Amino acid sequence: MLVCTLGDLTLDVLVRLVAPVTVGGDTDAEIQLAPGGQAANVAAWASELGATARFVGNRGDDEAGRLALAGLDARGVEVVGPVGGRNAVVCSLVTPDGERSMASDRGASADLRADEIEPSWLDGCDHLFVSGYALARVSSREAVRRAVELARAAGASVSVDLSSWIAIRDAGPAAFREVVEELAPDAVFANEDEERKIGGPLPGPAWIVKRGARGCSFDGAERPAHPVEHVVDATGAGDAIAAGWIVGGPDLALRTAARCVARLGSMP
Repeated sequence: MLVCTLGDLTLDVLVRLVAPVTVGGDTDAEIQLAPGGQAANVAAWASELGATARFVGNRGDDEAGRLALAGLDARGVEVVGPVGGRNAVVCSLVTPDGERSMASDRGASADLRADEIEPSWLDGCDHLFVSGYALARVSSREAVRRAVELARAAGASVSVDLSSWIAIRDAGPAAFREVVEELAPDAVFANEDEERKIGGPLPGPAWIVKRGARGCSFDGAERPAHPVEHVVDATGAGDAIAAGWIVGGPDLALRTAARCVARLGSMP
């Protein structure tokens, strides 16, 4: 199957702390650079799981953009979309117990316009995954609508990840919910904070709630998380769930999330 993903490709600065931050002093950490971004993560995991994957979105023509592109290309993902400006960069701060906080510079990633979407980018698409970050800006929503229209014309199913309760808050929960409803996705991915912020499940699509270490609800069917000996980094676990579900359903989704949290970084 061909899985297309629409949204962000970032360069991630991964900072895994050995101990809590020492304010005003030094703190030992493991630090890596890696490609990331929700849409790019889903594409990378889909490719790892045996699908053909294509990422659609803006990327920068700077060094950060070139590094992120090389990392996604190395994972077997085709990358299409406009090139220009500063690439998105995210600093992910991971605590010793695996929890993470992010400082995000979205750069050019949120600037995709409808007239930039080429029909060939959705040729042969079986499933289109849309990152909610692409819906955060009003200016990029027409591009999402255009991509969904082209994907539907190709016979594809569509999913949306709500992505961030902060993005929902800033866009306005009612307005954000309305946009998602207009897209009429076949499935929606959310964590518990996002589900609350948007006002609960939408009628119609499969509703998949990511509950972290407590597992996942697949359209009301609660499933426990797969056991992991040691959680290294929770970054990208929800994206791994999305890719696994798209490619193979709930069992593969949970197995893929367990693989993701056992290592530093959000991609395979």
